[in-house]
Amino acid sequence: MALPPEKVTELKQIIHSQLAQMDVEAHIRSVMEEMTNETEGMEVSESDMIEKLRNRGVVDEIMNHMHFNGSAQAARPATRALDVDDQVTRGAVKKANIDPSRRYLYLQIHGGKAFMDSLIEDEGQSQPSATFTLHVHFRGQRFKSRPVACACEPSFEEGFLLELHKEGAGEAGKMADVPSLLSLCDQIHIVLIKSNAVGELTLVSSNYFEWRPLLASKNGHQNVSIEMKGTGPESKVPVGILEAELELFPRATHCLEEKVVRTQLDLERGRQAEQDRRFLEYAKHWWREYLDIRPPHQDRLIKIFALDENNNYRPVCSFVTPLRAGRLLDTPRQAMRFVSLIRYEKQQSLGGGDKLEQWASLHAFLSKNKGDCEDHATLLCSLLLGFGLDAYVCFGTKVKGAVHAWVMTISTDGLVTFWESLNGHRFIHEPIDPMAPPMGKRERPKHPYKTIGCVFNHRTFYANSQNSDRVEECRFDLNNGSLWKSMTSEVLLSVCGPGASPLWPSPPPLISSTLDPTLVSNDLEVQLRRLVVQHRQDQGLTTPWDDQLSYILTPALAAYETERVTGVTAGNEEFQDAVRQAVPEGMTFKGYPIQFTHRNARKAFLTCLKAPTCEEIINCRGDQVRLALRVRVFPYPEQACATWMMFACKYKSVL
Repeated sequence: MALPPEKVTELKQIIHSQLAQMDVEAHIRSVMEEMTNETEGMEVSESDMIEKLRNRGVVDEIMNHMHFNGSAQAARPATRALDVDDQVTRGAVKKANIDPSRRYLYLQIHGGKAFMDSLIEDEGQSQPSATFTLHVHFRGQRFKSRPVACACEPSFEEGFLLELHKEGAGEAGKMADVPSLLSLCDQIHIVLIKSNAVGELTLVSSNYFEWRPLLASKNGHQNVSIEMKGTGPESKVPVGILEAELELFPRATHCLEEKVVRTQLDLERGRQAEQDRRFLEYAKHWWREYLDIRPPHQDRLIKIFALDENNNYRPVCSFVTPLRAGRLLDTPRQAMRFVSLIRYEKQQSLGGGDKLEQWASLHAFLSKNKGDCEDHATLLCSLLLGFGLDAYVCFGTKVKGAVHAWVMTISTDGLVTFWESLNGHRFIHEPIDPMAPPMGKRERPKHPYKTIGCVFNHRTFYANSQNSDRVEECRFDLNNGSLWKSMTSEVLLSVCGPGASPLWPSPPPLISSTLDPTLVSNDLEVQLRRLVVQHRQDQGLTTPWDDQLSYILTPALAAYETERVTGVTAGNEEFQDAVRQAVPEGMTFKGYPIQFTHRNARKAFLTCLKAPTCEEIINCRGDQVRLALRVRVFPYPEQACATWMMFACKYKSVL
């Protein structure tokens, strides 16, 4: 099959660049001089020249260097997102094809040192069950290392090929030079995750690494030690050191002076500090103005700054950024379903007590695959903004007084909708008249929110200035200055806009699921059947299965998930009719559906036994008892999944 002209040109450019890097012309000149001397001026044929080059190994070296192995593209190292259940045993990839028209940074982690905490926790275990995994994010690129056993000196031996080339439309065929690279303020975000024997993930460290001192290296190569520090209250305490190696591909023809690089970094830090100082002064002045409106405003939940996982105070607007999911999520409601499947984890302060305030960066939240309500709300708001909705994070309290964050969207006709990111529920806001008589139980709002102090997204911040901060009495006309006090958009963009700070870079892309829903559903169903059989054997009962009845349960599980995503129930009539056909007259049918966000069969089975209806089905006794079980796993990005299972039985009623 003939290649198009543009592909031929591109291929020629790649071959020319590779030959130039290998200095093939010098080898050819050397062979020509040698053959000329040997033949004493006689004409040298092309075939003799190629044979001489082949004998010298030059041809083989060229072929090996360019990786002409019959495949279109070789796998890049560490560019995969592995399932937490995957057991990878093969060695690290040592080679990767690169585009010679692009500039790359190769980050190689050789291992770690002084990870004493993990060694103490795993002490006494004959076989280490906990593992370390590195997650790397750089300029919209995400990478994940293989899991390695937790140890004082974990042996990662992993490489990450990071593309430095700018993504501008006018620079598609232009390689970034060294001065251009110096202007790239993006840092490498390295997140260290620990997984225990049951798959529980813990955020060990979140580190932003500055790579640009490499530009002052004469050979484009540098060995570095990256100090990884703890998170939250332990952000000043080192947890270990990563031994790394940096290399630039292709190597630059010249390097910068170390003084130039240091001056550039100092200027950027100074500019960032000045921007932060100006915003802090503006926030203080804005807060004083807000308190002058009404003294009780000091008791409202106005969240301007929040602590991230590294114990740095950041404007809350910097945690939100429009995020497009590509083809991984099709609708805003599907995005809400995905966020609700990420595990909720309430951060506790050291020693217990009150809740620990710690908002995670988007990359850290996705890497550990769990977080608090603020993490869920900021991710959902970012996804809804990516879908083009007018979305905001709301900060206030729930009915029982607990501090909470949720998401709000405002349509073009003024319809206000609340999105609960923890469970996927939606509520239409209908304001009430505070002077109206008390409402009955049926008239009360169905949403769980009590008060609201502020709303914000990536470019706006509004504080509630109304007489009452009760949600049902609030009006959400954000452009009305008498109801909501806003911050200046220009000031917010100066500290939260794109490229404003290297500590809150461009959002990381979502990674598609690697789960095969058919295989994992079958495997989980087999495990559950074994547990049911064993449980009934302990009670002296046999376990006759009805495979046809089990299959009939499939449409019900699909309908349940569709309802969670769209809010519409579909296919219920067909399911009920199929059950009536499968259950003869005089027999009784019982079913119990349940949904989990994990795939642990034993954990799910123990939970089902705690439900009286499900326990009654599993322990069913009677005449002509037949049991049924169906499992259906619905995968979502970032290894999130909705695991639906339904236990059922039919038996002949005895009077």
